[in-house]
Amino acid sequence: MIWYPYQQMKLMKPPFKVVDAEGVYLYTEEGNMIDSVSSWWSVIHGYKHPVLNEAIKSQVDKFAHVMLGGLTHEPVEKLSDKLAEWLPGDLDYCFFSDSGSVAVEVALKIALQYYVNRGDWKRTKVLALTHAYHGDTFKTMEVGDDEDYHFILEAYGEKKYVINISTEISAMEEAFEKYHEELNCFIVEPLLQGAGGMRMYDLSFLKRARELCDKYDVLLIFDEVATGFGRTGNRFVADLVLPDILVLGKALTGGYIGHAVTVANHRVYQGFYGDDPDKALMHGPTFMGNALACSVALKSIQLFEQEDYMAKIRRIEEITRREMEGFSDERVKEVRIMGGCVCVEVYHPEHLTGYQEFAAERGVFSRPFLKYMYAMVPYIINEEELVQVLDTMKAWFRR
Repeated sequence: MIWYPYQQMKLMKPPFKVVDAEGVYLYTEEGNMIDSVSSWWSVIHGYKHPVLNEAIKSQVDKFAHVMLGGLTHEPVEKLSDKLAEWLPGDLDYCFFSDSGSVAVEVALKIALQYYVNRGDWKRTKVLALTHAYHGDTFKTMEVGDDEDYHFILEAYGEKKYVINISTEISAMEEAFEKYHEELNCFIVEPLLQGAGGMRMYDLSFLKRARELCDKYDVLLIFDEVATGFGRTGNRFVADLVLPDILVLGKALTGGYIGHAVTVANHRVYQGFYGDDPDKALMHGPTFMGNALACSVALKSIQLFEQEDYMAKIRRIEEITRREMEGFSDERVKEVRIMGGCVCVEVYHPEHLTGYQEFAAERGVFSRPFLKYMYAMVPYIINEEELVQVLDTMKAWFRR
């Protein structure tokens, strides 16, 4: 029996069974639906894209996977070179893993060891945001701040190594003043906090974070697993404010295969490089640098560039703002729009009970959570399809 995610299995309704998918559509036994959440925000090119399909087919005829321990291969070398060229600043050193959560774990491990390698054993604490979500592995849960997902950690008692703060500059300045000698890093989902409620905040906060990290010699980590590849309306938020470590996943492979990368700058990498074996990064996921994943990721990046996906994202935001303008309801607390994301926050979770079924009947797959109805559509969506998604969201409140 399948144990499904984020579900009380005894109470779970039967899931929609997908039999095929193409473009923005999921073809299920119940009918066809526009995937308005891009399979957890990853399928930016839609389903069954011919270029990405061919990348997988071509590589699998050679080999599907070899370990990176003592071996290497062309797809991982080409993807690493492309990321080093494509990403801003000196974010040049790529450590691959098989999921976003693991990639964040790697980033947090790097930040801690960076200071240990310097002989500074006091910097054991992490600064993070309230409402943060960085994954479901144990250290990512610890730096997170979402009791709906990570309440199990209450069994361990009070957090000893994490300080969570609001996205207020004054709160950040106070935390740095108080804890800077103990901090190894400040980790954020830049501009858009995803699973914590599609919360959006101002770029000025990140600019000040960069200044404070520089002042107090603290590493700045951007978790762009969800926000990267245009979701905030920026190619990467790292293009606007440069972190020391950048984490990418989800859309890295166009949603085809689970894969992620932790990218470090020169300063961080040099903190591990030398003649002492004890200063090496002792980490190595089995499927890191998977050849299929690297091949499709490289093609995904090429599509993003060649077909001007940033223009597509701007058009999605433009249409979304036009269609949602003036929309209100007594049950709606706020409508938030940023790049390729729209969120309708309601006052009480029960206001969204039944919406998934309502949307499915109208040809839209949606997966609201808690108090949040949202859409993060594939970037290839056309105007008519996007309007259908947005009309469905509004229609729920007009029944």
